[in-house]
Amino acid sequence: MLRRCLVLACLLALGALAACSSVIDADQARICRTLIPALNPADAVLAITRTVPLAQARELRIFYTARQPGLPVRNRAVTCTFSGAGLSRNKLELLAVGTEAGPLSQSADYFLRRFYLGAPDFTLLDPAGIGSGQALPEVPRAVAYGVQQFLGALPQAGVYALLAASYSLIYGLVGRIVFGFGEIAAIGGYGAMLGVFFALQVGIEHPVAGLALAALFGAVAATMHGAVAGRLVVAPLVTASGLSVLIGTTGLMLVLGEYLRIAQGSDLRWIPPVFNTPIALMRAGSFVTTVTPVGLTSALGCAVAAAGVLVVMRRTGFGRAWRAYADDPLTAALFGVDRWRIFGGTFALSSALAGFAGVVMTGYYGGLGYGMGLVLGLKALVAAVVGGIGSPGGALAGGLVIGLAEALWSATMPIESRDIAVFALLAIVLALRPGGLKGFGDLLPRRV
Repeated sequence: MLRRCLVLACLLALGALAACSSVIDADQARICRTLIPALNPADAVLAITRTVPLAQARELRIFYTARQPGLPVRNRAVTCTFSGAGLSRNKLELLAVGTEAGPLSQSADYFLRRFYLGAPDFTLLDPAGIGSGQALPEVPRAVAYGVQQFLGALPQAGVYALLAASYSLIYGLVGRIVFGFGEIAAIGGYGAMLGVFFALQVGIEHPVAGLALAALFGAVAATMHGAVAGRLVVAPLVTASGLSVLIGTTGLMLVLGEYLRIAQGSDLRWIPPVFNTPIALMRAGSFVTTVTPVGLTSALGCAVAAAGVLVVMRRTGFGRAWRAYADDPLTAALFGVDRWRIFGGTFALSSALAGFAGVVMTGYYGGLGYGMGLVLGLKALVAAVVGGIGSPGGALAGGLVIGLAEALWSATMPIESRDIAVFALLAIVLALRPGGLKGFGDLLPRRV
């Protein structure tokens, strides 16, 4: 039953991406809308009615009404043609503009580009506010603001949850905290970015195909790097003291971070945003609660990955062998459990989860830098401890707790002290319940 539910969730995720493929690019639509005031008299009251894509993926048409004092309402339209679409780097380069009467004249096109598009604040003239013209349900401001913060926190919470599960899988197997999964997530993010660039080089501009290729590149890059690091660095230290593992994996974390800096540079890398058209859900006066397709897809992808981990650990032979070795390594070995095979599979699974978290970060936020892994990894480790390190399910729950706690703090308290609050939460949990939410409640080691 769980396997069927997982397959159904995957199909729903693919369906969501396929449905999003027809969503008009929000940045292109905004540029096209800002041209409308320049095409109408200054005293005209403008109202956007609808926006539709044309046969060419690089073209869109916006229908609107123009109302002038003492004159009848005019139904008008503006058509914009761009250089690229989807994941193309030049998708915001405007090639041609037309109205319901046809293309603009050469002189009108010249003045529009020279004196209007060149103005630094021309984007402030967008006549379409979020949620305008929609019959949105009215709710109290606290509800609208709370829902907005919750929806915005879901992708970040999903990333924390997957990374926390990576830490927890290793710790539950060998009883050692292994650093470096934040950097492996960054490797997955860079792999996703390379996948996007590769898609553009071979002529793939469709967002769904490009993101699918990016996810493949990111997962493979993270799994390969993680498997090699686990075999060469972590495996020889498994039987060593905890201090040796701590020093060795801290060195691994620093080496991976410097490796990324040398290989990819110290500048932030960005990909063109896709599926970022805000969808209005509710309003409280002038405040409109919105969500984007990429945000929903990112949260759904993390949920599917988390469900997949739980299914693997509870319903497969690998999961049973992992639990057996985690409870009693000697007895598990007597029953034929291969220690190094389980360790290699666990590290590959943990690295794949971290890599997918990096893919989600890149797809949702649009970019990353080589140093993102340090803070991300530390917060994920906090999430693993809060949820109950050694329990994959508890680590996933801890990631949700940390993500939602960050959103709550950012919404109500000074955002510059958000990280201090997260690490303070770790201290509180260690003092009151050292084993975390799903771990033990005393100061003794767990009893097997």
